[in-house]
Amino acid sequence: QVQLVESGGDSVQAGGSLTLSCVVSGYGVINNCLGWFREAPGKDREGVALIDGGYRIRLADSVKGRFVISKNRAKNTLYLVMHNLTIEDTAMYYCAASGVADDCELTSAWFNSWGQGTEVTVSS
Repeated sequence: QVQLVESGGDSVQAGGSLTLSCVVSGYGVINNCLGWFREAPGKDREGVALIDGGYRIRLADSVKGRFVISKNRAKNTLYLVMHNLTIEDTAMYYCAASGVADDCELTSAWFNSWGQGTEVTVSS
């Protein structure tokens, strides 16, 4: 079974930084397209970042220059490093895995496995 477990969510001040982690279980899944999504109150689910099997990265415009997605294959762990956080980054953050290794898009339709979420709250 594919399992993804997020951690690292916290309450932080605007301008601060936070790192989220996602342990990816399932044979070879760490090599698939992996992504981070978020859901804020009153907003649709938003794709934040993805990294595919070739280490190609895509970031949402809203987080470019502030967030970094990376992974450690040996540790089966996906990361999202968030800098210069704003109150608009407040959301439940989910990691997700696709069934393909490459040529994926930062939309939820491409991802079939999801974590339970970790909450990020940014205060003024």
